[in-house]
Amino acid sequence: MVRFYTPAELALEFNVSTTTLRRYEEQGLLPHVARSTGGHRQYASLHRLAFAAIRSMLVGFEIPVVYEVMRSVKNGNVTEALWQINQQLHRIQEEKIRVGHVLGMIQQAQLGSYQKMKTPDGPLPIGKAAELAGVNTSAIRHWEKEGLIVSIRDKENGYRLYDLTELRKILVISSLRRTVYYVDHLRELLSELEAHQFERIDRSFQLALAKLSERLQAQLEGIRHLMGYIEAYRQHIHKEH
Repeated sequence: MVRFYTPAELALEFNVSTTTLRRYEEQGLLPHVARSTGGHRQYASLHRLAFAAIRSMLVGFEIPVVYEVMRSVKNGNVTEALWQINQQLHRIQEEKIRVGHVLGMIQQAQLGSYQKMKTPDGPLPIGKAAELAGVNTSAIRHWEKEGLIVSIRDKENGYRLYDLTELRKILVISSLRRTVYYVDHLRELLSELEAHQFERIDRSFQLALAKLSERLQAQLEGIRHLMGYIEAYRQHIHKEH
């Protein structure tokens, strides 16, 4: 006999509201949900696995990524979903490497060794600075608006330019933005950077690296749940055909 779950049962199990469960269904993340003769949702074990995958992946991945992956699985594009996940794992690896490089640069109190980049002869435009830091130009503009960095303006076209000192700040902010949430905290760290007081900055970078490791573990746990759901979904499709 097929076991069905009520929305209230699964909401309690996954510590979410029934509204959240309905939203996942409305967003196209779940296989078809049957209704009882009274019109009530009847979640099967397959849906329970889907919810488990969603909730677990949300710990380590951003919401748009989780939604895109679940939709790909639902639409039968499992290989595409796995490549999407692989891309996220590659990104966290790249971020870890970048944070490690910046930490080394800070510890050596120099910028020239960062990613084999030669010390710039002059200020860098915002696009080049953003590329080096691995962020969008909008992020740099926001940090400047918050008073964390200061640009100079190109006399000919008025574009933002960043000298070596500000570029180093950009690299630090881009590395710690996921673990140092408060602008005032970042402002204090940047003051210590300017004063070459690196002990606290070093601790912040070590925390950033630890957070990345925690996120990686969360991602791998999410992948474990996702693979369980994918296997069950494949069996479900096979039975239907």
